[in-house]
Amino acid sequence: MKILLIEDDPQTAAYVATGLEEGNHVIDHAATGRDGLFLAAGEAYDLMIVDRMLPGLDGLAIVKTIRAAGIKTPVLFLTTLGGIDDRVEGLEAGGDDYLVKPFAFAELLARINALARRPPLTTVETTLRVADLEMDLLKRTVARAGSRIDLQPQEFRLLEYLMRNADRVVTRTMLLENVWDFHFDPRTSVVETHISRLRGKVDRGFPAGLIHTVRGAGYCLREPE
Repeated sequence: MKILLIEDDPQTAAYVATGLEEGNHVIDHAATGRDGLFLAAGEAYDLMIVDRMLPGLDGLAIVKTIRAAGIKTPVLFLTTLGGIDDRVEGLEAGGDDYLVKPFAFAELLARINALARRPPLTTVETTLRVADLEMDLLKRTVARAGSRIDLQPQEFRLLEYLMRNADRVVTRTMLLENVWDFHFDPRTSVVETHISRLRGKVDRGFPAGLIHTVRGAGYCLREPE
């Protein structure tokens, strides 16, 4: 792994860096907070080991800054500040783990390996697109070919489910359970009625429809052939 070590104590820095390099890790070292922030913001690292008490810029400020910038590199705080409040403060600032000095190198290595085993963070999906149809999940807006489509809340939920399952046939039962939260068949035409209304808003005025009825099976939202 490529690891950034931000530590102002020369003996601690040398001890940690030597031990990790012996384990075939690549180490970049910064002795001040500002130098550490410069490296953290400009290079891609698999892990950061950060002291809290640093000259120029403290460790909490570094981690808060990189998190605000969208940098999700795992951070292990390595510090003499071992109180409960200190640990909570470090974790709430964006740290992923917290190890108090003095420490055993074996524990440091175990914590590094545990962070390395975590699955990478995935980007949260905020927009759905099928052909020229676009849904903004944050703004709760829908547009087709750039023209806004006004939907009622239940219509929005129905379209969102169809878009998340684009190119798949979804049955009436699936829609009742996932859009209306019905775990029984109420024997009403609620699905058919909403599909008809939604089709009128999404497909009306366009040469090719996106919402298709699959006879005897259900519905499918897909790109025109």
